Amino acid sequence: MNRLELRLNRALRVFAALAVWAALATLCLPARAAAVIGQPAPAFRAPDLSGKPVSLADFKGKTVVLEWHNFGCPFVQKHYRSGNMQALQKKYAAEVVWLSINSTHPGHPDYQAPQVLEKELARFGATPTRFLMDESGTVGLAYGAKVTPHMYVIDPAGKLVYNGAIDDKRSANPDDVKTSRNLVVAALEDLRAGRPISNPVNVPYGCTIKYK
Repeated sequence: MNRLELRLNRALRVFAALAVWAALATLCLPARAAAVIGQPAPAFRAPDLSGKPVSLADFKGKTVVLEWHNFGCPFVQKHYRSGNMQALQKKYAAEVVWLSINSTHPGHPDYQAPQVLEKELARFGATPTRFLMDESGTVGLAYGAKVTPHMYVIDPAGKLVYNGAIDDKRSANPDDVKTSRNLVVAALEDLRAGRPISNPVNVPYGCTIKYK
Protein backbone atom coordinates (compact mmCIF):
# COMPACT_ATOMS: atom_id res chain seq x y z
CA MET A 1 0.00 0.00 0.00
CA ASN A 2 1.51 3.33 -1.04
CA ARG A 3 1.54 6.57 0.96
CA LEU A 4 -1.53 8.02 -0.80
CA GLU A 5 -3.57 4.90 -0.08
CA LEU A 6 -2.50 5.02 3.57
CA ARG A 7 -3.66 8.64 3.83
CA LEU A 8 -6.99 7.81 2.20
CA ASN A 9 -7.55 4.87 4.53
CA ARG A 10 -6.72 7.02 7.55
CA ALA A 11 -9.08 9.76 6.38
CA LEU A 12 -11.87 7.23 5.86
CA ARG A 13 -11.38 5.83 9.37
CA VAL A 14 -11.52 9.32 10.85
CA PHE A 15 -14.64 10.15 8.85
CA ALA A 16 -16.32 6.91 9.96
CA ALA A 17 -15.46 7.60 13.60
CA LEU A 18 -16.87 11.13 13.37
CA ALA A 19 -20.05 9.81 11.75
CA VAL A 20 -20.54 7.29 14.56
CA TRP A 21 -19.88 9.99 17.19
CA ALA A 22 -22.40 12.34 15.55
CA ALA A 23 -25.03 9.60 15.44
CA LEU A 24 -24.48 8.77 19.10
CA ALA A 25 -24.62 12.45 20.05
CA THR A 26 -27.93 12.81 18.22
CA LEU A 27 -29.33 9.84 20.09
CA CYS A 28 -28.38 11.51 23.36
CA LEU A 29 -30.33 14.69 22.56
CA PRO A 30 -33.79 15.05 24.13
CA ALA A 31 -36.62 13.95 21.88
CA ARG A 32 -38.59 16.87 20.45
CA ALA A 33 -41.39 15.17 18.57
CA ALA A 34 -44.07 17.80 18.14
CA ALA A 35 -47.63 17.10 19.21
CA VAL A 36 -49.86 16.35 16.22
CA ILE A 37 -52.83 18.45 15.14
CA GLY A 38 -56.06 16.46 15.37
CA GLN A 39 -54.56 13.95 17.79
CA PRO A 40 -54.98 13.82 21.59
CA ALA A 41 -52.81 16.44 23.27
CA PRO A 42 -49.96 14.87 25.28
CA ALA A 43 -50.93 14.35 28.90
CA PHE A 44 -48.81 16.14 31.48
CA ARG A 45 -48.48 16.91 35.16
CA ALA A 46 -46.43 19.85 36.49
CA PRO A 47 -46.41 22.02 39.62
CA ASP A 48 -47.87 25.49 39.68
CA LEU A 49 -46.17 28.43 41.41
CA SER A 50 -47.36 27.23 44.81
CA GLY A 51 -46.00 23.74 44.16
CA LYS A 52 -49.43 22.16 43.66
CA PRO A 53 -49.49 19.53 40.87
CA VAL A 54 -51.62 20.39 37.84
CA SER A 55 -52.62 17.88 35.16
CA LEU A 56 -54.08 18.45 31.73
CA ALA A 57 -56.69 15.86 32.75
CA ASP A 58 -57.93 18.30 35.42
CA PHE A 59 -59.50 20.35 32.61
CA LYS A 60 -61.23 17.59 30.68
CA GLY A 61 -64.11 18.94 28.58
CA LYS A 62 -62.68 22.47 28.46
CA THR A 63 -60.76 24.45 25.84
CA VAL A 64 -57.15 24.86 26.97
CA VAL A 65 -54.53 27.36 25.77
CA LEU A 66 -50.87 26.61 26.45
CA GLU A 67 -48.51 29.59 26.43
CA TRP A 68 -44.77 28.92 26.69
CA HIS A 69 -43.31 31.71 28.76
CA ASN A 70 -40.05 33.40 29.75
CA PHE A 71 -40.08 36.99 31.03
CA GLY A 72 -36.43 37.34 29.99
CA CYS A 73 -37.41 37.02 26.32
CA PRO A 74 -38.03 40.26 24.34
CA PHE A 75 -40.75 38.54 22.31
CA VAL A 76 -42.62 37.62 25.49
CA GLN A 77 -42.08 41.16 26.79
CA LYS A 78 -43.63 42.46 23.55
CA HIS A 79 -46.93 40.81 24.39
CA TYR A 80 -46.89 41.71 28.09
CA ARG A 81 -45.63 45.31 27.81
CA SER A 82 -48.29 45.98 25.19
CA GLY A 83 -50.92 44.36 27.41
CA ASN A 84 -51.81 41.92 24.64
CA MET A 85 -51.31 38.65 26.53
CA GLN A 86 -53.13 39.88 29.64
CA ALA A 87 -56.04 41.12 27.50
CA LEU A 88 -56.40 37.67 25.91
CA GLN A 89 -56.25 35.94 29.29
CA LYS A 90 -59.06 38.17 30.57
CA LYS A 91 -61.14 38.09 27.38
CA TYR A 92 -61.36 34.29 27.37
CA ALA A 93 -61.26 33.71 31.14
CA ALA A 94 -64.88 32.50 31.28
CA GLU A 95 -64.50 29.84 28.59
CA VAL A 96 -60.81 28.94 28.30
CA VAL A 97 -58.29 27.44 30.70
CA TRP A 98 -55.10 29.42 30.12
CA LEU A 99 -51.92 27.65 31.24
CA SER A 100 -48.65 29.57 31.08
CA ILE A 101 -45.68 27.18 31.14
CA ASN A 102 -42.04 28.00 31.90
CA SER A 103 -39.56 25.34 30.72
CA THR A 104 -36.42 27.38 31.51
CA HIS A 105 -34.04 25.13 33.44
CA PRO A 106 -32.78 26.41 36.82
CA GLY A 107 -29.17 26.70 35.69
CA HIS A 108 -29.90 29.32 33.01
CA PRO A 109 -29.64 33.10 33.67
CA ASP A 110 -33.23 33.55 32.46
CA TYR A 111 -34.57 31.25 35.16
CA GLN A 112 -36.86 32.89 37.69
CA ALA A 113 -38.00 31.22 40.89
CA PRO A 114 -41.76 30.86 41.50
CA GLN A 115 -41.75 33.69 44.07
CA VAL A 116 -40.17 36.06 41.53
CA LEU A 117 -42.59 35.00 38.80
CA GLU A 118 -45.56 35.63 41.09
CA LYS A 119 -44.39 39.22 41.59
CA GLU A 120 -43.75 39.72 37.87
CA LEU A 121 -47.18 38.37 36.93
CA ALA A 122 -48.80 40.70 39.46
CA ARG A 123 -46.76 43.66 38.18
CA PHE A 124 -47.97 43.06 34.63
CA GLY A 125 -51.55 42.29 35.70
CA ALA A 126 -51.36 38.84 34.11
CA THR A 127 -54.14 36.39 34.95
CA PRO A 128 -53.46 32.94 33.49
CA THR A 129 -55.60 30.21 35.02
CA ARG A 130 -52.40 28.60 36.33
CA PHE A 131 -48.69 29.17 35.78
CA LEU A 132 -46.72 25.92 35.58
CA MET A 133 -43.05 25.24 36.29
CA ASP A 134 -41.59 22.74 33.82
CA GLU A 135 -37.99 22.85 35.07
CA SER A 136 -37.16 19.40 33.66
CA GLY A 137 -38.49 20.40 30.23
CA THR A 138 -40.67 17.28 30.12
CA VAL A 139 -43.85 19.09 29.12
CA GLY A 140 -42.14 21.30 26.57
CA LEU A 141 -40.40 18.39 24.90
CA ALA A 142 -43.61 16.36 24.79
CA TYR A 143 -45.25 19.15 22.78
CA GLY A 144 -42.19 20.06 20.73
CA ALA A 145 -42.29 23.61 22.09
CA LYS A 146 -39.40 25.54 20.57
CA VAL A 147 -39.67 29.20 21.56
CA THR A 148 -41.32 31.66 23.87
CA PRO A 149 -44.09 32.42 23.26
CA HIS A 150 -45.05 29.13 21.56
CA MET A 151 -48.84 28.74 21.64
CA TYR A 152 -51.11 25.69 21.55
CA VAL A 153 -54.89 25.29 21.67
CA ILE A 154 -56.57 22.08 22.86
CA ASP A 155 -60.27 21.57 22.20
CA PRO A 156 -62.82 20.25 24.75
CA ALA A 157 -62.39 16.73 23.36
CA GLY A 158 -58.71 16.88 24.34
CA LYS A 159 -57.37 17.14 20.79
CA LEU A 160 -54.71 19.59 19.69
CA VAL A 161 -56.19 22.07 17.21
CA TYR A 162 -53.59 24.85 17.05
CA ASN A 163 -49.77 24.90 17.21
CA GLY A 164 -47.63 27.92 16.43
CA ALA A 165 -47.09 31.65 16.69
CA ILE A 166 -49.33 34.00 18.64
CA ASP A 167 -49.65 36.36 15.66
CA ASP A 168 -48.32 37.13 12.20
CA LYS A 169 -45.94 39.99 13.09
CA ARG A 170 -42.63 38.27 13.80
CA SER A 171 -41.01 41.06 15.79
CA ALA A 172 -40.24 42.10 19.36
CA ASN A 173 -41.81 45.53 18.89
CA PRO A 174 -44.87 46.06 21.13
CA ASP A 175 -46.30 48.53 18.61
CA ASP A 176 -46.68 45.72 16.06
CA VAL A 177 -49.37 44.10 18.17
CA LYS A 178 -51.85 46.76 17.00
CA THR A 179 -51.53 45.81 13.33
CA SER A 180 -51.02 42.06 13.67
CA ARG A 181 -53.48 39.24 13.07
CA ASN A 182 -53.75 37.23 16.26
CA LEU A 183 -53.64 33.59 15.20
CA VAL A 184 -54.61 32.23 18.61
CA VAL A 185 -57.72 34.40 18.67
CA ALA A 186 -58.59 33.19 15.16
CA ALA A 187 -58.30 29.58 16.32
CA LEU A 188 -60.40 30.20 19.44
CA GLU A 189 -63.10 31.98 17.43
CA ASP A 190 -63.22 29.15 14.88
CA LEU A 191 -63.56 26.70 17.75
CA ARG A 192 -66.29 28.77 19.39
CA ALA A 193 -68.25 28.90 16.12
CA GLY A 194 -67.89 25.16 15.51
CA ARG A 195 -65.79 25.73 12.40
CA PRO A 196 -62.64 23.81 11.42
CA ILE A 197 -59.56 25.78 12.45
CA SER A 198 -58.66 27.73 9.32
CA ASN A 199 -54.94 28.02 10.08
CA PRO A 200 -54.01 25.27 12.57
CA VAL A 201 -50.22 25.26 12.19
CA ASN A 202 -47.87 28.24 12.01
CA VAL A 203 -44.14 28.52 12.52
CA PRO A 204 -43.66 29.99 16.01
CA TYR A 205 -41.31 32.92 16.60
CA GLY A 206 -39.50 34.07 19.71
CA CYS A 207 -36.58 33.12 21.96
CA THR A 208 -35.32 29.55 22.02
CA ILE A 209 -36.58 27.71 25.09
CA LYS A 210 -33.71 27.22 27.55
CA TYR A 211 -34.06 23.48 28.09
CA LYS A 212 -31.83 21.54 30.46
